[in-house]
Amino acid sequence: MSTIKEVKEALLKETEWKPWMEELEKDNRQGIKNALKQWHHRKEKYDQLVSEHKKKLAFDESFRAYPHALIAGTDEAGRGPLAGPVVTAAVILPEDCPTLIGLNDSKQLSKEVRESFIEKIEQCAIATSIHFQPASVIDEINIYEATKQSMKACIESLAKKPDFVIADAMTLPIDLPQQSVIKGDAKSLAIAAASILAKTARDHYMEEIAKKYPEYGFEKHAGYGTKQHIEALNQYGPTEIHRKSFEPIKSMILQKG
Repeated sequence: MSTIKEVKEALLKETEWKPWMEELEKDNRQGIKNALKQWHHRKEKYDQLVSEHKKKLAFDESFRAYPHALIAGTDEAGRGPLAGPVVTAAVILPEDCPTLIGLNDSKQLSKEVRESFIEKIEQCAIATSIHFQPASVIDEINIYEATKQSMKACIESLAKKPDFVIADAMTLPIDLPQQSVIKGDAKSLAIAAASILAKTARDHYMEEIAKKYPEYGFEKHAGYGTKQHIEALNQYGPTEIHRKSFEPIKSMILQKG
């Protein structure tokens, strides 16, 4: 007879019901009953992730005009912060990628989960691209246009030319068939993958730039307008990576003449 520990370890390895589990249903040990209950709970959550994964694949598939056409998804991170670049990513995925089950809009996943998906996306993807649009360009042409141009650069730098582009809430100046999708990172696997790459790349950048400007706490708020960030701005003024066209920075500069 297996120990409760051995049963738990065996159950952790399984995502589908196996014949040997039928014996566990006859086991009267409370530890076994609890372990089996926990397995069913995990299975239910996993099945839900698989269902959502299939829906995202089907959504991307709907834009494939012919078999094996390459579909690129693109998304951004960092349109709202007061400092740092807006970062965009583009991803072309194969027609199926089981290792990406559970992939979702980056805002819906913890930092740890986002980080765990980076390598999986890079290994699975047919092509990926990331572009950083600096604050200086954002100030020059506005955040919307800067994001659009960054996405365009991302798409054009992919190692494989896509046959169709799905963009998250953006129509791009590209000579390719495309579709703008509201909340696309929750509907498309390709856009969700791009969302993860853009978000993690931007977070890593802000963590590194925090070493140059430690007084601003960029590693904590990533440049967003938190109370700590505003207080640092009032005390030290804006840096070269701050967006001078964004409030309250714009007013701070005007007040100082």
